[in-house]
Amino acid sequence: MKQLDRAEISASTLYIVPTPIGNLGDITQRALTVLSSVDLVAAEDTRHTGLLLQHFAITARLFALHDHNEQQKAELLLTKLQEGQSIALVSDAGTPLINDPGYHLVRRCREAGIRVVPLPGACAAIAALSAAGLPSDRFCYEGFLPAKTKGRCDTLRALVQEPRTLIFYESTHRLLDSLQDMVTELGADRYVVLARELTKTWESIYGAPVAELLAWVKEDENRRKGEMVLIVEGHKADEEALPPDALRTLALLQKELPLKRAAALTAEIHGLKKNALYKYALEQQEA
Repeated sequence: MKQLDRAEISASTLYIVPTPIGNLGDITQRALTVLSSVDLVAAEDTRHTGLLLQHFAITARLFALHDHNEQQKAELLLTKLQEGQSIALVSDAGTPLINDPGYHLVRRCREAGIRVVPLPGACAAIAALSAAGLPSDRFCYEGFLPAKTKGRCDTLRALVQEPRTLIFYESTHRLLDSLQDMVTELGADRYVVLARELTKTWESIYGAPVAELLAWVKEDENRRKGEMVLIVEGHKADEEALPPDALRTLALLQKELPLKRAAALTAEIHGLKKNALYKYALEQQEA
């Protein structure tokens, strides 16, 4: 496999460069090559990135691009790219744009026909998912939950029936509140994995029904320190539950037909068991 070298850095190209989320050994050789070869490195925090580059003996021109200035500075960087410069985009840790700045710049580059080259690399969400022991064939990344209780509960309530594994980032000072709201909105038995300080010295990955997880976190203040990812089990549908469309059909037929006949026709239309529909209708009448 041919390796990228200095001569292969292209002009007028934006490189999306992941950086380590903790362990500096996780940076790729390709990332180091790009960072040492581009004309400019656009960084979320130039001081933080400066220390990283210094560690690897890389001298590079740094440009601050963060949440508060991205929409204004994106045009300036786009002009530099159009003039032939190559730029690497980095965030403080992990893959840029994943809950980090960069969207506006990448969007403007795509609209202007500027080449955007993504490098694979560290991402806390994917690292946590790979070790959580929950289904990973289909998952839903939700970023940070809202800071206020109402917004957080509204978000969780909207995801109650989501069958895919859910991924959230969470901060130290909101972890307990978020877990409590998950107990309230998702149920005490919903399985949740807390992945904390991934790739760092105090890395821990612990999973349990969310009520138990909340109690476990409360036992030790250290368990709610550091960078955290919550991996939440998706909703498991009750296999015996009757489909909503079948229940609508049953309700309509009941208006015109005797209950047994309505249940029989609904079962034939939807491929269900007649007795289950009949039992459901009786229970509804009793209720």
